[in-house]
Formats: sequence, structure tokens, C-alpha cells
Amino acid sequence: MPQIAGGHETGRTRLRHTPSKGNIVLQAVMFDMDGLLVDSEPLWFRAESVVMARLGGTWSHADQGVLVGGSMDTTVSYLLDRGTRAERPAVVASWLTEAMIAELRSQPLPVLPGAMELLGEVREAGLPHALVTSSEPEIVEVVLSRLGAGAFGVIVCGADVARAKPDPEGYLLAAAKLGVEPQFSIALEDSLNGTAAAEAAGYRTVAVPSVVGVPAAPGRVVLSSLAGVTLADLAEQSGLALR
Repeated sequence: MPQIAGGHETGRTRLRHTPSKGNIVLQAVMFDMDGLLVDSEPLWFRAESVVMARLGGTWSHADQGVLVGGSMDTTVSYLLDRGTRAERPAVVASWLTEAMIAELRSQPLPVLPGAMELLGEVREAGLPHALVTSSEPEIVEVVLSRLGAGAFGVIVCGADVARAKPDPEGYLLAAAKLGVEPQFSIALEDSLNGTAAAEAAGYRTVAVPSVVGVPAAPGRVVLSSLAGVTLADLAEQSGLALR
């Protein structure tokens, strides 16, 4: 069952709530993509392994753990450092993008439990929402084409920012595009980098760790899964009210 930071277990379909203070209304919900909506980290591992082989090196899950939630530039730099063959960063980035797109197209989209149900509930409630991801636009386009038309009206990806997660730029840009205040909004993340970015931007952050754990911290909700988690659960656990 999902767990809340602090050790409280959830029920089968709902979190055990703590009383929310005041009547501050939830303004928006931001979703990460890799590892939060889509179980894409195994796909990234295979894509990175393919690229590393072309660079004459070997790849491990420990290497992947270093990069979870990071940018394309960071990943390419790390791959080049680990490899034994020299190549231009732009070429390595294109290899990785092509390998990842091939992985995404080779199988049904591996949506994580509860993710689409929660996104659907957010949309049905008419809440502003955005996708905030470090992935490149070509990869985001493939994922969104599989999720269905209109899943997100606002998208912030790696190409939209000068500074990737853990910098808060992407989350601040998403709030500005939606016209909402981060302190009254929820960000859903799976990585340390993403959680740090959302919290630095001022969001009430819910972490659902994938490859690398995210520790409990004051004001942070940590769940093991989104399965059975509702919008009302997230709002109340974050100290916010629904309209």
C-alpha cells in the first residue's frame, strides 16, 4: 500500500487524512512525466545502455540512479565521461533520443498505477494542470501521443528552460503559464532532483519515488504509489481544499 512520510499506511483506496488547516483552495496540479506518469526508467536504462555500448563503455543501474530526474545535457556529459570513444555531445544526444523513442514505440506505454486515474480526476475537476519534465520535446511528443489528445494544455520540457531540475525554473514557468501561485499548488514528482525543483519553487510536493528513494521531510508527502489515491486525498494531505 502507498505510505505517507511519517510511516502512516494508506487504506486500500484512500489516504488516512490529517486535518487541513484553514480553507486555502488548491489552485493547480503539476505532473512530472518519467517515473511519475510513465514507468519509463527501465526504457531509459536500455536506451542509455545502447548509447554507452556505442561509446565503448558499460552501463549499470548505479549509473542510471545518478541521472534520474536530470537533463539531457547532464546525461550526455555523464555518458561521455564514462565512455572510451570521443564523440560530439550533439551526436550522443541524438543517439539517446532516437534510442528512447524506439523503446517507447516498441511496446504499449507503461503507465504507472493510478497516474491516469488521478490525471483524469484533475481534468474532470477543471483544475489547471501542467506537465513539467526534463525530457526533450521529441520524447514528450511520443509519450503524449500515446496518453491521448488534450492530456495537458501546458507543457514545460527540457527545451523550454535554461536550467533543468533541480533548478526551479521549469516549475516557476509552469505556474506563470497557468497564472497560479506555487504555494497553493501541488507538484507530483518521483526523483530527488524533481522534488528539490518543486520545493524550491514553493510547491506543496508529493513524491512518489521510482528508481531512487526520496526521504521524508517537513511539508513533504511521500507515497509508494498513486494507486487508489484521489485528488481529495492529495489536497487534504497537502493542507489544501478543493473548490
